[in-house]
Amino acid sequence: MTQLIAQFEQALLSLDQITTKEILRQGMENSSPLQFVEQVVVPALEQIGDGWESGDVALSQIYMSGRICEKLVDTILPPKDPQRKYQPKMAITVLEDYHLLGKRIVYSILRASGYEVLDYRQTDVNGLIQQVKKDDVKILLISTLMLPSALRVKNVRKSIPNSIKIIVGGAPFLFDDDLWKEVGADAMAKSASESIAVINNIMEEIA
Repeated sequence: MTQLIAQFEQALLSLDQITTKEILRQGMENSSPLQFVEQVVVPALEQIGDGWESGDVALSQIYMSGRICEKLVDTILPPKDPQRKYQPKMAITVLEDYHLLGKRIVYSILRASGYEVLDYRQTDVNGLIQQVKKDDVKILLISTLMLPSALRVKNVRKSIPNSIKIIVGGAPFLFDDDLWKEVGADAMAKSASESIAVINNIMEEIA
């Protein structure tokens, strides 16, 4: 399995979609779709994320790897497939910023990992609060680029039940290690790949 993960990771970094499909075909011979996602796709994406943090992988490679995997996983776990992870209900948004790339990467990696996630795109505080309550969201992922937007997470936290878990990410939270606590978030993910582990931890807490 380690060799398969390494081959899959290299194919993703090379943007070699033909090889990724062939590895998928091979992997599916001895595992279920969800097992392939959990045992091959997720570890490969996590290793690519680690490579970005160490400076060995470009942001564009993370983005394209996530997009390739998202499309690939949709072929074996299409939307509405019962094996997809629908609970707890999750949503992702960029709060009062217009830079959507970071959110897009996280969204793709989560969907490539088998999760279904509501994409709210760009929202303001009041619109986000209404949408979260309407959709009965249990885990809310908020991405921000600028400090004023990050500070507005406080307003979101005050206006939704504490049972709704908030995960934040983005530049302001990387510059200040304690900012996520100050705005009332339940957790902070430093990278797109780390968001998977953070979500898994929260799911264990609320199970």
